[in-house]
Amino acid sequence: MLTDLQIAHSVRPRPILEVAKELGLQQEELTLFGSHKAKISLKVLERLQARKLGRYILVTAINPTPLGEGKTTTSIGLAMGLTRLGHRAVVTLRQPSLGPVFGVKGGGTGGGHAQVIPMEDINLHLTGDAHAVAASHNLLSAFLDNHLFQGNQLAIDPSRVSWPRALGVSDRALREITLSGETGNRSARFVITEASEVMAVLALARDRLDLRERLGRILVALTTSGRPIVAEELGCAGSMAVLLKDALEPNLVQTLEGTPAFVHTGPFGNIAHGNCSVVSDAMALRCADFVVTEAGFGSDLGAEKFFNIKCRASGLKPDLAVVVATLRALKLHGGGGPVKAGAPLPVSLTGPNQDALAKGFANLEQHIANAQAHGVPAVVAVNAFRDDPPAELAWVRDQALKAGAAGAAVSTHWAEGGKGAEELASAVVRASETPSQFTPLYELSWPLSKKIETIATRIYGAKGVAFEPEAERQLETAERLGFGRLPVCMAKTPLSLSHDAAVKGRPAGFTVPIKELRVLAGAGFVTAVCSGIQLMPGLPKKPAGERIDLDPESGEIVGLA
Repeated sequence: MLTDLQIAHSVRPRPILEVAKELGLQQEELTLFGSHKAKISLKVLERLQARKLGRYILVTAINPTPLGEGKTTTSIGLAMGLTRLGHRAVVTLRQPSLGPVFGVKGGGTGGGHAQVIPMEDINLHLTGDAHAVAASHNLLSAFLDNHLFQGNQLAIDPSRVSWPRALGVSDRALREITLSGETGNRSARFVITEASEVMAVLALARDRLDLRERLGRILVALTTSGRPIVAEELGCAGSMAVLLKDALEPNLVQTLEGTPAFVHTGPFGNIAHGNCSVVSDAMALRCADFVVTEAGFGSDLGAEKFFNIKCRASGLKPDLAVVVATLRALKLHGGGGPVKAGAPLPVSLTGPNQDALAKGFANLEQHIANAQAHGVPAVVAVNAFRDDPPAELAWVRDQALKAGAAGAAVSTHWAEGGKGAEELASAVVRASETPSQFTPLYELSWPLSKKIETIATRIYGAKGVAFEPEAERQLETAERLGFGRLPVCMAKTPLSLSHDAAVKGRPAGFTVPIKELRVLAGAGFVTAVCSGIQLMPGLPKKPAGERIDLDPESGEIVGLA
């Protein structure tokens, strides 16, 4: 069997200028990075501002196994399937993080015959956007500490500095650090670049002006009297914007079948807002009949944030949600067997197990309901693995329709590319012909505590939330300082509808513990952190980076998957 990298190398990519031309993009609107990737000028949005928007399709999923259930491959396969049916389609994705690439998950460009290419470039540096985010973030960190060193005219309380530093790889040793210097020691921390507020700002900004204003609003500390200090006051926001000038432009690449793909920004789905950039979707919708965009993890995380954070920032309204499900994940939620990191899945999950499948189906029902809670119809994509029993695949498809899905299809895009997603593409086209009744889950005027409780009860199925003492104090401070009207970004495990990764299925009667609240005023939301969540991941016992190497003779990368 060919590896993902071998499959990617077996395809001769189309010149990126040819891909761009099919979208109606002009050569002078592109900055080329070789023959197969380019940045797209923001001038495209101005030129195509009056053009009718295509249909906006969100791809989300059920709660996955630790291996993932193919949400990215489904997004890519669906876009290729739509193209095969004669529609102009674009897939918009986040750029993979170097943390998972060298850590647990490996690359994030899809797999099998549903990939975006050039695979190595996209998984690593692409056009340098993530490095620009880290540089911009750490410039603000340096300005802040320099202000303290140079006399602290703003009367910042060093014990109330909330701005961390950022790094693009997983390094658990940097979760808590001590900074020492002439002004004394203070506690600090690192977050991974994809959890940086600067990454969230870049993803949500509509244009350069919006980017500049958001950077200026970033909250970095409080004074000794409790007044908020923002980046604008440190004189740093302009320089931060300069570092991000080119990074704001979306990156154009392609799928294995030559379908256009926009890969831009990379906020994590469990701790950040988990969606690609507003500008990439806004451009794509003016260039295509269908735009397929992916939100991180399940509907309880990336999709909920897409609906309540990203759509508020962009003003765009989704037409349809596609919920990806697999037999193995449904069986896991039905008690079909344990999953251990680094170990193969048990046969009770990969082989026939109708009893566990039926019990675990309740998890999928909640995710269908989560899309419907926002007025958006859902189509279920049953992502088929090679040895999945056909009768079980058909059972899930039929049960999904009975559960209220607007459509359902078994998809074999991993093995067959766009051809294997044609049935799913047809279901998506049919379901999207009925206008959605999209509406956010909550009103911005509600108190933060009510917003958090609404997400927990309606999306997770909890009976309520419990704020730890520190979170209670932070909640009161956020409301008092005027941040109460911001939307909420929940940070919790992706492996369960609840806050506890070990709890499977469709749990009820649980209480979600909130340990911390963080105000991301530049991004424009408040992050509620559940117990057990880390903003700087660690490496596993056997990191994926151990198998990645450089062939010294050919100069080619090996082992990247």
